[in-house]
Amino acid sequence: MADEDDECRERGEDQSSVVSAVLAGSRLLVAVAARSLAAVEEKVTLPQFRMMVVLAGHGETKLVTMAELLGVNSSTAMRMADRLASTGLIAREVNPHNRRESLMRLTEEGHRLVDQVMAHRREEIGAIVSRMTAEQRQALISAMNAFNEAGGEQPTHPPHPLGWPDV
Repeated sequence: MADEDDECRERGEDQSSVVSAVLAGSRLLVAVAARSLAAVEEKVTLPQFRMMVVLAGHGETKLVTMAELLGVNSSTAMRMADRLASTGLIAREVNPHNRRESLMRLTEEGHRLVDQVMAHRREEIGAIVSRMTAEQRQALISAMNAFNEAGGEQPTHPPHPLGWPDV
């Protein structure tokens, strides 16, 4: 029984170390995301930018669907969409098939902003990764792939491999 207790304690300590490392990495990635947004002219919040990335991946989307994809209520999604529409980053229109629904899509300016922010993010993450050894980079790839798989995250594909996935 003592061996089982020791083993459980070791797993708990190991899990605690892993959680701490992931949280530290998460803070770093959020900081990179914030700096990437700060580097562009438009003032867009991280949640608004996330909406834009989802639109970039999904194309034209209903407001209700967007709220579900972002995990927010419809009124929150509507306020975000209103703000983005007022700056010309998304276009909102009535769904011609159901006039009670609102559809939204990125404008050309919205696509330009997403591409610009993602390029800045890739550049900064690339600089961080370049300071790692080849072995550390390979270990990071394996660890992040396992972490993403365990969390149910689908692999991302260009054009936004470092942004939020196509939800």
